[in-house]
Amino acid sequence: MGAFFHELLQFGLYKRTQGRITRQVTFFALALVFAIAAWRLHVTLRLADNASPIVFYGVPLAILALGSWVSYRIVNLPRFADFLIAVEAEMNKVSWPSKDELIRNSAVVMFVIFFLAFLLFGFDQIWVILFNQLGVLRP
Repeated sequence: MGAFFHELLQFGLYKRTQGRITRQVTFFALALVFAIAAWRLHVTLRLADNASPIVFYGVPLAILALGSWVSYRIVNLPRFADFLIAVEAEMNKVSWPSKDELIRNSAVVMFVIFFLAFLLFGFDQIWVILFNQLGVLRP
């Protein structure tokens, strides 16, 4: 556990040119979580009328600053950074569909979903009519 805290106090970047996009996206996602937490704390403290300005502004800003630093350092931890580098390498191997393929495939999926919904609705109506005729369901 001491190595983890020691790594959080480092300033250098681990493999600075590799996995840059994945690390940036991960950093911004983590920082956004801390920003939302700081904002919610600020809103909660606003509802408490007896909060001093230091607590009202200082604590959420401290959480935001500390959270941003932790987010920055987490994406540069060697094991996590290697994982993000590997993720970006694998994502580069994916064959992404073209715009036309994406539109066609999306249309097929939506058609199948609506077709199955109407089919299940029809079966449901048949069972309701059958159970009403048998007296199992009361109309």
